[in-house]
Amino acid sequence: MKKLILSIAVLSGLAFTTQAQTEKGNVILGGSVGFNTSKAEGASKSDVNFNIVPSVGYFLNDNFAIGTGVGYQYDKSVSTKRQNEAFVVAPFGRYYVGLSNQFKFYGQLSVPMEFGTDKSIDNNGDTGAKIGTTTDIGVNLAPGFAFYPTKRIGIELSVKGLGYEHTQFKDEATGAKAKNNAFGLNADTFAPRIGVQFHF
Repeated sequence: MKKLILSIAVLSGLAFTTQAQTEKGNVILGGSVGFNTSKAEGASKSDVNFNIVPSVGYFLNDNFAIGTGVGYQYDKSVSTKRQNEAFVVAPFGRYYVGLSNQFKFYGQLSVPMEFGTDKSIDNNGDTGAKIGTTTDIGVNLAPGFAFYPTKRIGIELSVKGLGYEHTQFKDEATGAKAKNNAFGLNADTFAPRIGVQFHF
């Protein structure tokens, strides 16, 4: 009888530990950071891409969190002679479903937005005058799995999923606008996204 009671207590403790990660009132911290540079043969300067978007979320209910990412993106392309700097904001909602003590499936709905400025680049790769502004607004529904090696850390594996994106470029000189809409499904399991979230 004592062994049975002890076993139930241990199992209850494990269940509480894993549930505590996604229970009401908890906070998750994460984000994304990226850097890429490339240089074409014969080019004087390199193309550079950099972004940093930290994010924070809050569990309104058990297994359901809302939050946002806020950050910065920089893209300089010598080949197209353009540089773009953008403010990024990406609100999201996320729902978890427990699969075992340490694994959870989740679905995330996000609305990533970028508001940027385009500048010209001369033949030497130096930044010139402003040539326009860019607006990029999307909606993305992405599935993923979370593994919890500890109660504070979640290692995540996800795919891009189903998405819609509206982009607009406004020419600084003429005021003319060029718009584009894209809709698609990208669930490539051979190119997953891996991340880490911290739970408090």
